[in-house]
Amino acid sequence: MSTPRVILASQSPRRRELLSLIGITHEVQPAHLDETPLPGELPTVHSERLAREKAALVSAREPGALVIGSDTVVVVGGRILGKPGDDADARAMLRLLSGRTHMVYTAVAIARDGMVDSEVEGVTVAFRQLTDADIDAYVATGEPSDKAGAYGIQGFGSTLIDGIDGDFFAVMGLPLRRLIALCTRNGYRYAFGPLQGA
Repeated sequence: MSTPRVILASQSPRRRELLSLIGITHEVQPAHLDETPLPGELPTVHSERLAREKAALVSAREPGALVIGSDTVVVVGGRILGKPGDDADARAMLRLLSGRTHMVYTAVAIARDGMVDSEVEGVTVAFRQLTDADIDAYVATGEPSDKAGAYGIQGFGSTLIDGIDGDFFAVMGLPLRRLIALCTRNGYRYAFGPLQGA
């Protein structure tokens, strides 16, 4: 079987790390889209739409390649928290998450030559109670600036979390189990290394 050319339609270093972690050789071609939710769009629908659009956009210019798109949203009290606009925005998000449970939805999509398939993983995350000093110190690390909900589970942000119920890697930004299931469903073979082509 041939090894397909795999492209990650994301500039996220965490997603690159996760693909490398499971041995999937890939290139990176970020898909630049307007990520504003549509009026009345549910969080799961929003994340899946963006994952599909990212994968399809890059796939359209890369015939024959298998393109992976993903999108993560943090949801608290029905409100989608995207990436913070600035430090003040990050502080406001962290105050909102403090001492509460929220949901993280990460959609993953694959696309190739007009085919697009996708799934969404939902994870419950519980935050510990944060003081203003905790929030200020965490924001000062710079880590919240490019992350949905203003935190990263794999870095300093791991110390903010009481626990999670679900796929850790989905909170990081790429639900690996669902990705492999999507690939398998579409004729690819994963044997703990590079994908084998359909």
